[in-house]
Amino acid sequence: MSAIRATVWNENHHEQHEPDVRARYPDGIHGAIAEGLRADPAIAVTTATLDEPEDGLSEARLADTDVLLWWGHHRHADVSDAAVERVRRRVWQGMGLIMLHSGHFSKLFRSLMGTPCALSWRVEEAIERIWVIDPGHPIAQGLPPYFEIAPEEMYGEPFSVPEPMETVFISWFRGGEVFRSGLTYKRGAGRIFYFRPGDQAYPTYYHPQVRQVLRNAVRWAANPAPPWTTVELAPNVPADRRPEALAGAAAPGEQP
Repeated sequence: MSAIRATVWNENHHEQHEPDVRARYPDGIHGAIAEGLRADPAIAVTTATLDEPEDGLSEARLADTDVLLWWGHHRHADVSDAAVERVRRRVWQGMGLIMLHSGHFSKLFRSLMGTPCALSWRVEEAIERIWVIDPGHPIAQGLPPYFEIAPEEMYGEPFSVPEPMETVFISWFRGGEVFRSGLTYKRGAGRIFYFRPGDQAYPTYYHPQVRQVLRNAVRWAANPAPPWTTVELAPNVPADRRPEALAGAAAPGEQP
């Protein structure tokens, strides 16, 4: 079986403009995520950033991607509509998508969800306790009943997204808020996983359980089937091409 081709995409803004983030993630947030994925020999990892040609999301790159991991925060508006459309079509065709942290407000995620994807938030030295509420789910394999990330940014409900296929994780924060922090969806042939943790101010992507979740999610989101290239077509099917004749109906050219 060939390796799952994962591409980690990052807007790469904070690392370039904020010395503390650059010190925390010297190879970029995308580099830290990729490092965690490479612990699984079944995953072949490449990275891409917004400042590359075609926003790092060319047709050729997406064609060579089985699962795309997306980290964005400050530059959602700078991602071109053409790039969003290319990614959305690949998701419909079967490419997996893992949307991380503030990616909930990206043009891509909101277009796939069809809702505002809004929430409440607070920057503080918060403790996030992530409860595994679907321990039988493939994304939860190898995890304890809960794990903690400290510090982390707070996200709180209500989270204005569609009802998910599955809720894998729920987070509790020291201030009392809760948040649905691991949600699955399907759009066309593509599987989507939203995972909440990962603010640039904290070393979250070095956390061993976070890395385990992302490796599991890549395996879950990978679709081994060929791309569904006709997913957008709506052909007219003439009567002479119907699978079988209707009872009592004349075939084309015949008398009833």
